[in-house]
Amino acid sequence: MSALRPDARCALDGVRILDLSRVVAGNALTAWLADQGAEVIKIEPPGRGDDLRGWRVKGVSTYWKVYARNKKSVTLNLRDARGRDLLLRLVAGAQVLVENFRPGVLEEMGLAPDRLWQENSRLVVVRVSGWGQDGLFRHKPGFGSLVEGMSGFAAMNGFADRPPVLPPLAMADMIAGLSGAAAVLVALREVEVKAGGGQVIDLPLFDPIFSILGPNAANFRLNGKVELRVGNRSHTTAPRNVYATKDAGWVALSASTQGMFERLMRSIGRAELIADPRCLANADRVKNVEMLDEAIGGFIGQRSLADNLEHFEREGVTVGPICDIADLMEHPYIKSRGVIVEIPDDEMGSLPMHAVQPRLSGTPGAIRLAAPRLGQHNAEILGALGLDAGELRQLAGDGVL
Repeated sequence: MSALRPDARCALDGVRILDLSRVVAGNALTAWLADQGAEVIKIEPPGRGDDLRGWRVKGVSTYWKVYARNKKSVTLNLRDARGRDLLLRLVAGAQVLVENFRPGVLEEMGLAPDRLWQENSRLVVVRVSGWGQDGLFRHKPGFGSLVEGMSGFAAMNGFADRPPVLPPLAMADMIAGLSGAAAVLVALREVEVKAGGGQVIDLPLFDPIFSILGPNAANFRLNGKVELRVGNRSHTTAPRNVYATKDAGWVALSASTQGMFERLMRSIGRAELIADPRCLANADRVKNVEMLDEAIGGFIGQRSLADNLEHFEREGVTVGPICDIADLMEHPYIKSRGVIVEIPDDEMGSLPMHAVQPRLSGTPGAIRLAAPRLGQHNAEILGALGLDAGELRQLAGDGVL
């Protein structure tokens, strides 16, 4: 059954967002807001569109189809004065504009925030970049991999005897997207509830990912140490790891509270370790994690994945399977929650993707539109500005649309 609900009532109905961004961070930001009902108009370069369209799997633009759902596509050549004029006319009726040009490019095009505010003083302008609109690196390329490397994340990720590990997905971009979506809601509240004016949200990829590392700076100030990478273990709690099962499966285990540790030890027949001086407190267990992993891994490694899961669930111990996407596509939990939904698609017939999240009880959000074709909504959006079919054809022929 199709998950499209074109008439769903959503919390952000009536909010119009102009999305000039490309690739991941801006698209993730506006995708989250679009799922909650905002009308997101993608402003794309004529002829080629957002670079995300080019990320293909077996010829299908799956990344675009997932992160451009609920959006409308309008093509505008912003290097042409007529394209910039049309954008400014759209700004007059929008609440938010999102861009991720290199800092200074918007100014070079004559579209600096001060100019946008001449058309709409309440406009919220989100400026996505790698390193921020000011500071030493403002003009440096801002790819997420560079940020993940410099932020401290990669240095913490992986095993001590192996190279630092970058995430296998656009992690910095996605975190920035979620952070930016929250910032937009804060800025809109200032406008709508407190009668304030529009403002700029300076959203580098660096700051949000650095913030999720928690007390990293404080810890370094206190102990002067750069912690070694610990793989799947934790610097702060033990035991916490992944363990191989007899049938080549894997489970994740975390026993970070005293009560759970004691329950775990009893469940694997090692109750004597509860009173062992090496395991009395969490700090002791962190120091002696090798011994604990040997005991736990020995128990898990003698049993199949299914037997381990059944045993630890019965004992009330926090153990779960390591799943890949093949497991998840058929997993009963995923089906019971509707985590994956199916969207009609002209290339695949049906395209699976993540459902709207988080879920609100009264206005839960919805997937109302499939990802648009390039320029699909030119006539709808630009026609509402007063352009007729002949003018649209002329602009398209001139390369403006």
